[in-house]
Amino acid sequence: MAAKNNALSKPVTLSPALEDVIGKGPMTRAQVTSKVWEYIKANDLQDAKDKRQINPDAKLGAVIGNEQISMFKMTAAVSKHLS
Repeated sequence: MAAKNNALSKPVTLSPALEDVIGKGPMTRAQVTSKVWEYIKANDLQDAKDKRQINPDAKLGAVIGNEQISMFKMTAAVSKHLS
């Protein structure tokens, strides 16, 4: 099996806004993505007609903006809160 030294498995620091949504870091990028999806599903933030669209609440909006966003663009928006 391949060594785990890729970007997804390296711990990153989270912005305070992102920590409000998914908890304290550092976390790997894979964990961040997983926790963001847990938050979206727990708070029923996927669009009812098109599950690929996310309707952010105030907490998630502080991270990805308050407009509806596709799940593909959401990942890029979240990555701006990682260092």
